[in-house]
Amino acid sequence: MRAYLEVEAEDSRCGFLWLAMGFCHLKTAYKIQKLNSEVSPHRAVSAVRLMRIELGGAFADLLNEKGKGSGENEMGYVERTLRFCTRNLDDRDLRLVTDIVGGTIRWRRYLDYLILRLCNDERTFGGMEPLLLQILRIGFYEIMKLEMPPYAVVDENVRLVKVAFRPGAGNMVNGILRKLVSLKENDSLPLPKLEGDDRAQARVLATLYSHPVWMVRQWTKDLGREEAIQLMTWNNSDPSFSLRANSGKGFTRADLVLRLTMLKVPRELSPYLDDFSVIQAGLLKEGFCSIQDESAGLLFASQSVIRHLSNWTLFMASRLSGQGMVSAIDINKGRLKILSETAKLHKVDDVITTVHADLRVFADSNSVNFDKVLLDAPCSGLGVLSKRADLRWNRRLEDMEELKVLQDELLDAASMLVNPSGVLVYSTCSIDPEEKEERVAAFLLRRPEFSVDSADRYVPPDFVTERGFSFSSPVKHSLDGAFAARLGRS
Repeated sequence: MRAYLEVEAEDSRCGFLWLAMGFCHLKTAYKIQKLNSEVSPHRAVSAVRLMRIELGGAFADLLNEKGKGSGENEMGYVERTLRFCTRNLDDRDLRLVTDIVGGTIRWRRYLDYLILRLCNDERTFGGMEPLLLQILRIGFYEIMKLEMPPYAVVDENVRLVKVAFRPGAGNMVNGILRKLVSLKENDSLPLPKLEGDDRAQARVLATLYSHPVWMVRQWTKDLGREEAIQLMTWNNSDPSFSLRANSGKGFTRADLVLRLTMLKVPRELSPYLDDFSVIQAGLLKEGFCSIQDESAGLLFASQSVIRHLSNWTLFMASRLSGQGMVSAIDINKGRLKILSETAKLHKVDDVITTVHADLRVFADSNSVNFDKVLLDAPCSGLGVLSKRADLRWNRRLEDMEELKVLQDELLDAASMLVNPSGVLVYSTCSIDPEEKEERVAAFLLRRPEFSVDSADRYVPPDFVTERGFSFSSPVKHSLDGAFAARLGRS
């Protein structure tokens, strides 16, 4: 939801943003451009979207079925940037845009390593125009990871460059891509070798599996090299999405499966949760289901609840059957507005109250306590890198210290809202021990009236840790990484 709002803000100042960033093709006086039917539309849209994500703050998951980002039509960005327009995207184009954008972002470090090696000149690579670099990345990704016919990839991307830039740029891209094809066919790609000390090996693994070096070093230390590689492989895989049937609207998983069968949509039933199936989109608009990972579904508990906002609000509300209330607190008005609108669609708005506030301030001034408090804490998101393709490049090691301070402050604030004999649930979508067990341990030292209530009564045994917490592991369970600690107040 936050991504949606931030892109809205970007759209409202689009002209300023793009001019300030030196996107060389934008003109302040916009005019309708000619249709170019020779250029591959999905590559044109992918290149512009990738540039917006990397330089303009857009997000990777916001291209909808009409080829629109949040706010302004995606094709309008293409016209302003490329100085020509393409035909609208069909369903096949949209699937390709999703694959190319997500995959190119995930594999960016790996692709850039190869591009730099094949340029044979750091100055050429470093001075490359942003859009030109994105088109090269797309070509490398299509050849290396999508296994598309290589010479068709070369021809299509060269055509795009020649139209968007100049013939000389097209010739350069042609030479680089053809060199890549030749090296791949001869199994002689200039990839780094895993050798040297731990730091050197971490840099190599970071290149081969396309992650920041600091993440690789941390996971190798915490998990060991083999499991760290498995985790990075998971993060680079195509994400799966789970659909939760909206039982609050009288729509069961059997109903969902029937609709999916009618639509000829492949799916699997969740082995863990009765309401969940794994996916497609038409049912979302009618409010019959919502996208929610099983890892999140495993961690919630119903009753009278106050929580720091996320998808779980709708899940809990759908389970109340009118008995109880959910109060959702968030510092962001836009997220609360989206929640209210979605709650009406799901017919659970009568049991949800939204509160616009900073939880830390709200806890100090609030006089009402609650039976159960669920804190869905802001975190690094290291457990959901498969779905959040761009997140790995937006996180810094320095962020971790700031997040730990914020998590401690929110835990203390949330604990003030819990009734005697009540329950506080602390959850994150991180796999980092410092954001999980260590935050809980520090909290229990500060608030000894709370103690761990083991999750073994609420989730399958395979998800219960030795200390009684709930945790889903991308490597072990093939689910998003998610953690929850159930803490009872004496």
